[in-house]
Amino acid sequence: MVAGVHTLTILDCGRPVEAAYRDDGDALRVPEAAVPKITGWKLEPHGLCRDDLCIPVRDESLATADGVSLAALAAALGRPLAVDRNEAAAYLGAPAAAQPAVVTGAMAPDFSLPDWRGGTGGLAEHRGRKVLLAAWASW
Repeated sequence: MVAGVHTLTILDCGRPVEAAYRDDGDALRVPEAAVPKITGWKLEPHGLCRDDLCIPVRDESLATADGVSLAALAAALGRPLAVDRNEAAAYLGAPAAAQPAVVTGAMAPDFSLPDWRGGTGGLAEHRGRKVLLAAWASW
């Protein structure tokens, strides 16, 4: 992406918001005035504020003369961010605290798969332990 000001489509939990942005190579920066339109939060001298709630921000890279770093803003709000520079699009997800707690205690259904030794292994034999499942596909 060429340095300069462009238009970025930001999906805030699925809600599309258009904002000007600057790509400095390290960060996508939006104008400070666009932050409330994008997130509902306003950058104040003591932090990010919405209504009577303020989050102290200690990240010096959050706001510069070139604008507010979208990645630092997402981190300050505890929200995941995915960016596609080629498509000039970003997705700002819901905070982890807003996600349902059901995932924490959910149990995966049992299944069996062939293992590298020629036998089969099932998920049930690992109950009570944390298991990392890695999947790969050629497409």
